[in-house]
Amino acid sequence: MTGSPSYGFDTLQIHAGARPDPATGARQTPIYQTTAYVFRDADHAAALFNLQEVGYIYSRLTNPTVAVLQERVATLEGGVGAICCSSGHAAQIMALFPLMGPGLNVVVSTRLYGGSITQFSQTIKRFGWEAKFVDTDDLAAVEGAIDDNTRAIFCESIANPGGYVTDLDAMAAIADKAGLPLIVDNTSATPYLCRPIEHGATLVVHSMTKYLTGNGTVTGGVVVDSGRFDWSASDKFPSLSAPEPAYHGLKFHETFGPLGFTFHGIAVGLRDLGMTLNPQAAHYTLMGIETLSLRMARHVENAEKVAKWLEDDPRVEFVTYAGLKSSPYHDRVARICPKGASSLFTFGVKGGYDACVKLVDSVEIFSHVANLGDTRSLIIHSASTTHRQLTPEQQEAAGAAPNVVRLSIGIEDADDLIADLDQALARATA
Repeated sequence: MTGSPSYGFDTLQIHAGARPDPATGARQTPIYQTTAYVFRDADHAAALFNLQEVGYIYSRLTNPTVAVLQERVATLEGGVGAICCSSGHAAQIMALFPLMGPGLNVVVSTRLYGGSITQFSQTIKRFGWEAKFVDTDDLAAVEGAIDDNTRAIFCESIANPGGYVTDLDAMAAIADKAGLPLIVDNTSATPYLCRPIEHGATLVVHSMTKYLTGNGTVTGGVVVDSGRFDWSASDKFPSLSAPEPAYHGLKFHETFGPLGFTFHGIAVGLRDLGMTLNPQAAHYTLMGIETLSLRMARHVENAEKVAKWLEDDPRVEFVTYAGLKSSPYHDRVARICPKGASSLFTFGVKGGYDACVKLVDSVEIFSHVANLGDTRSLIIHSASTTHRQLTPEQQEAAGAAPNVVRLSIGIEDADDLIADLDQALARATA
């Protein structure tokens, strides 16, 4: 089934990319647990290796189960292609890999997942890349951070941990003016709540570990290519516009057009970095996506109810959920995430660091884990865990101060979740 625009989201999340297995008629996408694929003949093998024909060579590059997942996520996001890889962090490196080089930089939001901040502020330095961190609500600062060596702008649609909503249209306008791609991490929103490409994003990345899979079973990442960026408009992106020595001078953007980034991600990125998604993980994620819209609607419904209760509780200092009318991002939700502000947010606990630690130790239904986007409700104290490596200033900027607890609201009974938080807050603030 092709990703026809005439089909609705609920239909595409089940059918996009999937076809009955031609060998057996199996209706569910099989797990093609194989390393390599037999070529028809020597000419067929040569054509595949020359990128003259699309097909399967070796599962580090391509796999039929993974290919279905790539097509499905690309369809749901409104992109032309996608590259699946082993984790969300792998997806971020895969997105930057064709764009960057020693001495080049990327402008990055200060409001990111703590692991992403560490990856951008520390790890990418080993490649000779630099990250310039800015508050993406300060559009002048974003524009001012761009220089001749900037190759991309990176932000999250709904920021982890605070649930802040980014003005993607404004970010895209800045990126377009500078001739740069906008890369948006859409993990917290999913394409059901937000489609960044419709707001001008060039590339969309996901940690599929989270809401897309939805059941906490596997790790995975994906980069979705909008197909709308002109990689040959300047000399800033030679990996995509200039001759590629490993493929006899082939120019990816000239040869593959809108799919130039996607083909490069597979033929060079996966080939050389090896950040491969295994087919069983792809299968679990495909099954998760089949119920994405149903789950996200319940996530949002529960989050709104829990957040409103917390906002009225005297033991709570503040709640950052953008779905609340009191949120400074509430008006932005209607434009960027019209179906809701997802289910990730933070709240401040009176009593500070110690009270937060007691709170996470006292919950019974909520699970204290370093994950989000599960069907189960999750809780974590970011300052002592996911954002522990950051400086106090970085923690504050990321929305992970010592008095802050992050919630990922699941799809359980909302009244039970409220009762659990009530008894845990009573212990924590006694």
